[in-house]
Amino acid sequence: MSKPTDKVLLVPGETGWEIWTAHADAAFTLHATSLSSRASELSGIPSGDILMFFPVKAITAIPMKVNSEDDSLFPELAVMHAERLGMRPDPMAGQLTDTFVIAREGETTALFSVHLRPPTEGDLPLRGPKEFDVSARAFPVQGDCLAVWKEFGRWVFSLSHQGKTVYCQATSTSAAAPDETLVREIRLAIIQLALQDIDLTPSRVVLWTHAETLSPGALAGAFAAQVEVSPRPAPVPPTPRSKLLPADVRAARRTAQRRRNSILAVAAIVLAYLGVLGWFGYDLWKIHTDTQLLLQKAQAAAPDATAYSLHLAKWDELKYAVDLNQSPVDILYRISRCIPPNSSLRLKTADIKATEITLVGEAQQPAAVNQFSLALTKSNDLVGLVWQTPAPQSSTRGWEFTFNAAPPKN
Repeated sequence: MSKPTDKVLLVPGETGWEIWTAHADAAFTLHATSLSSRASELSGIPSGDILMFFPVKAITAIPMKVNSEDDSLFPELAVMHAERLGMRPDPMAGQLTDTFVIAREGETTALFSVHLRPPTEGDLPLRGPKEFDVSARAFPVQGDCLAVWKEFGRWVFSLSHQGKTVYCQATSTSAAAPDETLVREIRLAIIQLALQDIDLTPSRVVLWTHAETLSPGALAGAFAAQVEVSPRPAPVPPTPRSKLLPADVRAARRTAQRRRNSILAVAAIVLAYLGVLGWFGYDLWKIHTDTQLLLQKAQAAAPDATAYSLHLAKWDELKYAVDLNQSPVDILYRISRCIPPNSSLRLKTADIKATEITLVGEAQQPAAVNQFSLALTKSNDLVGLVWQTPAPQSSTRGWEFTFNAAPPKN
């Protein structure tokens, strides 16, 4: 009877990659740790099938609700929803999107949509994994839970509903303990979920850390549930398995180049042999001509630098979807903080785009409008905007105003 194949998990840790192994159906144990965040620098990976978990910072999570019960339609609906948000996956980079069912209610299905950034040089190990997934799905929790931990020195968090991952995000803070920035980004994520009709109030808050002593920091008291501090559990291969499968373009090109070199070498040997047999100068000249032609074809098949630059430019278009500072909800929150307290001023419409902001509102007294205008121009949270705040106009209901803002021109 043959020996069962060992299983290997590559998991992002607090400072670098972690290698976890298991034999047959046994639980996974930590095999080795690395201080590097580049998977290509991992060495000593044991034999067996590799399941690689991409770090949370490598993906964009988009929860969504669809009016369908047909699972076969979910991938297409997820791609269409992502395109409306400005995300256009590269079809030549492999299977970079996947969807997971969160809950079903009648004809409505809540989905957790994952969009993977195309891996770059160093993001994949030298030995190709058999499967891929997302690290947030490697640590299942019970109930409606908020889980917080560190990956490669940065705090990340995930929100779960009845044990199923609803959302995950890498934050902008790498503080030693959870701080106000982390709490603020978690609350913004919960608000954004509520705007998509996905209400999630965590009944549990867990903080995973390998440190012997770590204070919950700003997490303490930030949510109704008490913070549970414990070591991060051993990873578990999630069910159902992910369909993520990025294409290692560089490895494919290296393989193709070696294949072309082999063909050229064989062709040169055959042509040289024919030249020796023929002892004719014409044959030698023909061999040289054919070899040069093959070399030109090999050069023509090299990567197109222009196409690669275009790919990077398209990825830059996504900055308005993944940059927290460009979030309409966050911008509206910063604007709302400029409204004078205890005033009659209110916003009727707020049109927030990537390149322009238009605010239409009213107040009973012009002084409230002037105070609001002054607060907008002096707000440290809105320093990247140039405001146009004309004087308010009187109306039957008081004073109306229309303010505009745009990034400064270069």
